[in-house]
Amino acid sequence: MSYINQMKTITAVALLALGAMSCSSELTDSAAPVELVVTNTQTLSVLDINPPVGDTSCAQPGGTINMQVIRKSSTSEADTSFLAVRVTRYRVSYRRTDGGTLVPAPFVRSLDTLIQPGGTEGSNFTILELGAFSLAPFAALQPQNGGRDAETGRPFIRMEVFVEVFGETLAGDNVADSTSFPLEFCYGCGGCR
Repeated sequence: MSYINQMKTITAVALLALGAMSCSSELTDSAAPVELVVTNTQTLSVLDINPPVGDTSCAQPGGTINMQVIRKSSTSEADTSFLAVRVTRYRVSYRRTDGGTLVPAPFVRSLDTLIQPGGTEGSNFTILELGAFSLAPFAALQPQNGGRDAETGRPFIRMEVFVEVFGETLAGDNVADSTSFPLEFCYGCGGCR
């Protein structure tokens, strides 16, 4: 290996190491004395974007996002008044699990919830922006657009929905966690279930 190639390799390794040390993600920040644990309770796994007339199953929430604040150390003598977590926002993103690649655009929503250590809060989060069913990839499922996903040729779209929740303790430490769940979308397939 020539001297120039050796220097390029050393420089690349040094830049990667520097990038890894300086990279700070809210999801990996662990300085807080508490953890925010996010889970979900899913009640629907199929969303019919054109349910039968009179079917109210699609009007019901698809599930609940549960947030819990847990102390990392039960023996900690820290003032618990600063261990409460104020949840400030959440981010929704998607990944196709059916072989397709088109997904709705990710989005961030504000939230203002205060959870005490040992406390739990459940909430119905918006997982699709208003009007999403008229955009790709869902629009392809409508009969006037062919009734099939353009990428997979199937009459349904399957994806994993990711919900990342961000907040901070009242002492100012960042906390975050995420949860995910599968969803299938179809058009006129007998209702949500």
